[in-house]
Amino acid sequence: MQALRQEILPPSGVEFAACLKFTPSTLCNAGPSTSQSGRTLFNVITARASALRIFEVREEPAPIHVQKEDERDRRASVRKGTEAVEGEVEMDASGEGFVNMGSVKSTGQNGISHPATVTKLYLVREHRLHGIVTGMDAVRTVHSQEDKLDRLLVSFKDAKLALLEWSDAIHDVLTVSIHTYERAPQLMALDSPLFRAELRVDPLSRCAALSLPKDSLAILPFYQSQAELDLMEQELSQARDVPYSPSFILDLANDVDKRIRNVIDFTFLPGFNNPTVAVLCQYQQTWTGRLKEYKDTVGLFIFTLDLVTNNYPLITAVDGLPYDCFSLMPCSTAIGGVVILASNAILFVDQSSRRVILPVNGWPPRISDLPMPSLTPQEQLRNLQLEGSRFTFVDDKTLFLILKDGTVHPVELVLDGKTVSGFSMSDALARTTIPAIVKRVDDDYVFVGSMVGPSVLLRTAHVEEEIKEEDTEMGVGPATVIAPSEAMDLDDDEDLYGPSTKAEQPDANGVLNGAGDSVKTRTVVRLSMCDAIPAHGPISDMAFGLARNGDRVVPELIAATGSGELGGFHLFQRDMPTRSKRKLHAIGGGRGMWSLAVRQPVKVSGNTFERPANPYRAENDSVIISTDANPSPGLSRIATRSVHSDITITTRIPGTTLGAGAFFQGTAILHILFNVTNAIRVLDPDGTERQIIKDLEGNTPRPKIKSCSICDPFVLIIREDDTIGLFIGEIERGKIRRKDMSPMGDKTSRYIAGCFYTDTGGLFQTFANEQAPAENVTSTLQGAMNAGTRTHWLILARPQGVVEVWTLPKLTLAFSTTLLATLDPVLTDSFDSPALSLPQDPPRKPQELDIDQIVIAPLGESRPHPHLVVLLRSGQLAIYEAVVTTPPTEPLPSTRSLTLLVKFVKVVSKAFDIQHPEEEQKSVLAEQKRISRLLLPFVTSPAPGQTCSGVFFTGDRPSWILSTDKGGVRVFPSGHNVVHAFTTCSLWDSRGDFLLYSEEGPSLVEWIPDIQLDGHLPARSVPRSRPYSNVVFDVSTSLIVAASAFQNRFASYDEDGNIIWEPDSPNISFPSCECSTLELISPDGWITMDGYEFGPNELVNCIVSVPLETMSTESGMKDFIAVGTSINRGEDLAVKGAVYIFEIVEVVPDPSTNLKRWWRLKLLCRDDAKGPVSFLCGMNGYLVSSMGQKIYVRAFDLDERLVGVAFLDVGVYVTSLRAVKNLLVIGDAVKSVWFVAFQEDPYKLVILGKDPQHCCITRADLFFADGHLSLVTCDEEGIVRLYAYDPHDPESKSGQHLLRRTEFHGQSEYRSSLLVARRPKAGDPQIPQARLVCGSVDGSLSTLTYVDEAASKRLHLLQGQLIRTVQHVAALNPKAFRMVRNEYVSRPLSKGILDGNLLATFEELPIARQNEVTRQIGTDRTTILKDWASLVGAW
Repeated sequence: MQALRQEILPPSGVEFAACLKFTPSTLCNAGPSTSQSGRTLFNVITARASALRIFEVREEPAPIHVQKEDERDRRASVRKGTEAVEGEVEMDASGEGFVNMGSVKSTGQNGISHPATVTKLYLVREHRLHGIVTGMDAVRTVHSQEDKLDRLLVSFKDAKLALLEWSDAIHDVLTVSIHTYERAPQLMALDSPLFRAELRVDPLSRCAALSLPKDSLAILPFYQSQAELDLMEQELSQARDVPYSPSFILDLANDVDKRIRNVIDFTFLPGFNNPTVAVLCQYQQTWTGRLKEYKDTVGLFIFTLDLVTNNYPLITAVDGLPYDCFSLMPCSTAIGGVVILASNAILFVDQSSRRVILPVNGWPPRISDLPMPSLTPQEQLRNLQLEGSRFTFVDDKTLFLILKDGTVHPVELVLDGKTVSGFSMSDALARTTIPAIVKRVDDDYVFVGSMVGPSVLLRTAHVEEEIKEEDTEMGVGPATVIAPSEAMDLDDDEDLYGPSTKAEQPDANGVLNGAGDSVKTRTVVRLSMCDAIPAHGPISDMAFGLARNGDRVVPELIAATGSGELGGFHLFQRDMPTRSKRKLHAIGGGRGMWSLAVRQPVKVSGNTFERPANPYRAENDSVIISTDANPSPGLSRIATRSVHSDITITTRIPGTTLGAGAFFQGTAILHILFNVTNAIRVLDPDGTERQIIKDLEGNTPRPKIKSCSICDPFVLIIREDDTIGLFIGEIERGKIRRKDMSPMGDKTSRYIAGCFYTDTGGLFQTFANEQAPAENVTSTLQGAMNAGTRTHWLILARPQGVVEVWTLPKLTLAFSTTLLATLDPVLTDSFDSPALSLPQDPPRKPQELDIDQIVIAPLGESRPHPHLVVLLRSGQLAIYEAVVTTPPTEPLPSTRSLTLLVKFVKVVSKAFDIQHPEEEQKSVLAEQKRISRLLLPFVTSPAPGQTCSGVFFTGDRPSWILSTDKGGVRVFPSGHNVVHAFTTCSLWDSRGDFLLYSEEGPSLVEWIPDIQLDGHLPARSVPRSRPYSNVVFDVSTSLIVAASAFQNRFASYDEDGNIIWEPDSPNISFPSCECSTLELISPDGWITMDGYEFGPNELVNCIVSVPLETMSTESGMKDFIAVGTSINRGEDLAVKGAVYIFEIVEVVPDPSTNLKRWWRLKLLCRDDAKGPVSFLCGMNGYLVSSMGQKIYVRAFDLDERLVGVAFLDVGVYVTSLRAVKNLLVIGDAVKSVWFVAFQEDPYKLVILGKDPQHCCITRADLFFADGHLSLVTCDEEGIVRLYAYDPHDPESKSGQHLLRRTEFHGQSEYRSSLLVARRPKAGDPQIPQARLVCGSVDGSLSTLTYVDEAASKRLHLLQGQLIRTVQHVAALNPKAFRMVRNEYVSRPLSKGILDGNLLATFEELPIARQNEVTRQIGTDRTTILKDWASLVGAW
């Protein structure tokens, strides 16, 4: 069997991060952000497993939302002039008002106030790498002195280092070099896969170090100056343009000191002439049970790297540190030394071997012989656990310690002169996300990355405050901070006060201002939240449920995600979730709908006045124009809203409307109609005709208009013979006239697509040609007024593939390219003169690669950015981002007077499988069936204060094209079979409404509220502040049953029930164990209806919904909830378990809840087991359960007990059970996978086959399609294997051995998988194919899809071509990334599973490259793209 594995969702969260100046945008706008657009401060680059994302951190003017103005109007009770201004809060009761550090009005040096600013993150680029990232950091190379930009050094799991830089030419990352150490002798050991390579970089970028197994470091030195590079060139007598010198491997035990063994952590120290490394290691290994023999076994070794003489002198060696040290961080050069984090203490060690310790609980004196400081009574009560915590310095003396639950504690180094004498630790001051990495940026920002939830950017500000001595209230005043995302419990409504520096500062006389009070100051470190990167974290379990989008029921993936306080559910849907608000059958609109905002003029004593428009608040729509093809030649309607909110059709016009738009600044309607002839009409707001221009050649009508673009005051029409017409409105007359098009060439020139674009952000700037004859500039008053705000541009595509951008109103060619027709990655101005596109004889027929639709439209949320969206006739959709370029260095050719300083960079490419009917059919019936595929820009406001600009793609593959700040450009299917017409519509006073004409007719729809569009699937987050280990959806009641996991105190008891050990001090705590509760949750409002509490040491292993025999239903079967648990009794007593059977029963609802129906969990049966019940599943009306090393098949008797009917001795610990019909797949933690059949007469479990090799299976599934069957397993390393059961193969020993056919390295284990039915489009087979959806512990979601033999051969050859011929990010090897080392076979079993991440790059290649790659494997690009389009998709 052949299958395709593709990642639907990339790994979630942030495991590694680097903060640096990486992109050129961080260099310009160095001044304060007074400009409208703001400035880029720095880049944050994040990585999680194989996902790499580059963000910009921008400081922008704070938006003033409309609702804030409304709120101010409502607060009429506040005396005028005393209300809070932007960025300020009302004074609190004690008169202390604290200012929001996130949006404070800063004052310049001359007292000039700058506008309030906010700091936000924006995604620049996203990549899926063919490697697992294990570290990243910024380096400055020789070339950084030229362009002032940092480089990025990334380390990978297979001991590789890649040096990346930003390339402006491709507007993306470029690989400078890759350094591999995978063939080093240290990596040849058998246990090397268990090793985790760590990357560290010298503060002055003199070298980088990568840790290797066997206590070694790979050192990569960098040149620091051109002189070093020149010296190297002379020595090697060859030109070298690389910024690094040869790397080498340093064996610490042999080359530095033989005591350096078992490295825990290492870091470079600042302030030394040569790179200096501090290594934390455990030279004698020990553990908690061996502390009587070996304690304080950790040592710190500081040595210098002399890269010239290859000499490594040891500076300092400190031993006798606690055995549980795990992290190391250098102090600043002012203090020197390092801070070490242990599980129970914080330590400081300096170069003179001085050791200072701060215990944070009662354990350090018991496990260490280090001298402990005397603690105050308050400090003796402190009981913190530092496992999983992270820390960073915010200034020379203060560090923030973030515990594993996100609690932030400030710790200060207490100085005695210049030496550190102790630590001062304050109480918890804030709660942030659960940290995986903490990075300090400059002095102002701290980035906290999390693997299990959102990652946050915090801003720190140091403020000196004076306090009087009698002011003993050092309490924390309320600071105003930017509200965090609701997915995070960030209690940062506290100022983070640093420990007070009570330095008495009286003046010379000891008197200040005549008062004798001594003045003390304290440094207040204020922390405010700037922005967050959303993430869902690991997927612990998932189930498919049914969601109601209005009146439509759609499948929804319910995933239990997150950890600790960030736990909860994420709900994923395949299509964009919308709901219908009302049906509007009266208006029709099968050929088009336009909802327009036009203002009625006001008549006063015979004179007509325009009602003044509010410049800050756009008017709501007032008119809908719709058109249908029936009855021929079409019918158009003009409709308005009546008093009762219904729709009233005011005018009916025979003919088909081809386009409509508000004109003359919203005071008229421009209407383009076809009825025998083309007509361009100007209508008054009430629908009466003001002007009509008939499109005639003499007296004969011109060909029908096939498309048009309206952009006040310009109109473009394109006819079916590919000629165009251009009209301009004269606002003084209120009429339109034809515009002269002579600069564009012969008036018979042909054009196949075109549109207007209005640039409001000032991105489209031109560069004039000095040599060209100057043109007379626009001197009218209106032209001068509009010059600074908005510019109009005309985009035209000629039949031979030339795309041109022309200025308006003076038609001057500003941009010309031939690269768009082949979808090249970057489009730049070719500086050609206007192309010729004269008519051909016979008339030209449409080609597959013709441009069908082209549009430039803004995409984005808070900062919409212009994007070029193009659709080829073959169904290929490409989206390009407009990027500013530098003026050309060469003079422009004399044929061009100016050039547009913009290039277009491809960000998304997608192939739709689109069929075109025969073009000859021009009958009425063909016109009725015609599907119009249009790209329609829109701006919507789904919630107050939130706007989103996008493009909707109509037709038989309807899609939303959107862009978000943190997610970039996304294409989401709309969920309809076909959409004929689309428009935004605010006729019913909502700015989030859309009018759609789908297969269900015309309806008003809106997005489901609180939808998150940052990911690759639309998602909703349901924070529950606790993690869930299991989730199941009950189909009969549409309720969710989930097991929440939390930590409970654990105590051991002897056989008589006496407690064996309990804490003897308040700063010693009980150990903790996981325990579970069962919750019955209603998806409507996410209310917990009922629950069941298990024992304090009982943990739920699995929950399943199983059909079992019952006497309470007519069919004799009913769905029950079965739960398997483990009862943990400590290390001296064996683990037990239990099986519970619950029924969901309906009860009378509580009247106070306002719910019509209410449900409860009813416990029917509890069956104790002698071992842990690790897995359950249902099979033919029986319950299959594992208990220790046995499998039991049981019947549910009389709805009250389980009766065993068959059992089987299996491996060591069952991790997975999956049944289809009477076939059972068993996964084991040691004995790999077993294939078993169940027979009922007599009851018996028969072993069909098993894997002869040992392997730790986390999940095993049956995978079947087209009469083929395979077993799919995943192990704890993330390796996916396909097994075949074939008794006729001699290798299988008559079927006793399962045959291992394929091994594929998925790199991340999955413990939850769902089998869903897949029906290929071409004729639904009786038995659908299986598709496997897998949720991984790194948050990624992947699918395994069956591929038929012909397509798999093509795609396998294509995969080989892509590996060899495409440049991959960071120069990684996709083939080696997926290869599995197997000692039992001569060649890797790599055939059988195709890599979807690799094949997806084919879609992004330019068309010329696609043709070249497919020609080499004997096929064509259309066949490959059809294969790919039929396989991709979520489920």
